Amino acid sequence: MSAAHDQWWDQLDADLARYPARPELTFDPLRSSDVLDTYWLQITSLDGYVIAAWLTIPKGEGPFPAVMYPPSYMSVVVPAPYEYRARMVTMTVVSRGQRGADKPYAAAFPGHLTVGIEDPGTWIFRGVVADAIRAWEVLGELSQVDPDRMAIFGNDLGLLVNARRPGAKAVHVNGSFFYRMLENAGQTDAYPLEEINDHLRTWSQTRESVARTLDTLDPLHQAERVSAETLFYREQASPVQNDDWFSPLVSRFATKATFLDMTHRGQVDYDAVDAWLADQLGVQPFPRSWTPAEIGAWSI
Repeated sequence: MSAAHDQWWDQLDADLARYPARPELTFDPLRSSDVLDTYWLQITSLDGYVIAAWLTIPKGEGPFPAVMYPPSYMSVVVPAPYEYRARMVTMTVVSRGQRGADKPYAAAFPGHLTVGIEDPGTWIFRGVVADAIRAWEVLGELSQVDPDRMAIFGNDLGLLVNARRPGAKAVHVNGSFFYRMLENAGQTDAYPLEEINDHLRTWSQTRESVARTLDTLDPLHQAERVSAETLFYREQASPVQNDDWFSPLVSRFATKATFLDMTHRGQVDYDAVDAWLADQLGVQPFPRSWTPAEIGAWSI
């Protein structure tokens, strides 16, 4: 990692530390049950911005394993799937701009991805990354959470969180987002990455500054700090999900990465990930489609 990257990240850490988290929990009886309790959690993040999260806690005697879902690219965030809520503490993060954390900034979709993108200091995702880091800090401080059994489940934002705030035992990466983002955008016309292409078609003179911004948050530069066990979706026929694509990143990890070759049979892939995560966190798998015999015989 270059001195410029170090300086940018150190400044982000320092800026975030100026604002106490001040978590506030509100019990949600409608989304609670005899299995788990659900809360709407508000947290103060970078620049004093109040973000939110859906927090669920299983009933019973803890501490429990925990999984955080960092911000995904969508306007509305919902609680984690039931099979995770039933076994562990879950936190699905609502970052700045998403509904529920949209004051004073209400994100447009599409459009959110390129707000301030010409400078790494003004890009909206500087704040989004800080929001994910702050949420992770709060999750780890909950008395109901076992700090030795925590995981992050989402896109490669989870790698950035783990690099900056160690503690996760496992990180599942379900797709490239920050990693090689400009190169990835050049190979697709699908949103949200098409927002970058739209921006560059309209303001072609900003390509160099946009490239610098995207490179600043590329997890490649944080890879040597990733300490968690990692699982990636892999698809050898894809130009951005194959071994060559991931090699520069995972070769820098302190631990060996595991890959799940996608079958595109949604529930099969979902159950395999569930089994991997259950193994990492020491809980029983919760497959939706497997037979009892298959629960203990999964393989990647």
